[in-house]
Amino acid sequence: MPSETKKPNTKFMKPVQPDAILAAVVGSEPIPRTEITKRLWDYIKKNNLQDAKNKRNINADDKLKAIFGGKDTVSMFEMTKLVSAHVS
Repeated sequence: MPSETKKPNTKFMKPVQPDAILAAVVGSEPIPRTEITKRLWDYIKKNNLQDAKNKRNINADDKLKAIFGGKDTVSMFEMTKLVSAHVS
């Protein structure tokens, strides 16, 4: 049996362009989706926006609320879906 090597998912590694709303948090340079997620988490932790009772939830400040479509709280899983609307 030939050994199969798992290829990295290049779709996530390809740089995408954040729109102005997302750029306020992650910067305006084209970056991979993985890096966008990393920078969002850095921002969330730096500003203490992770919900204390339910760690899977993020409590949005004004910048994140704009990214999250006006929602006050989103789950970490919902966050990735909402961020997709802000990249091209």
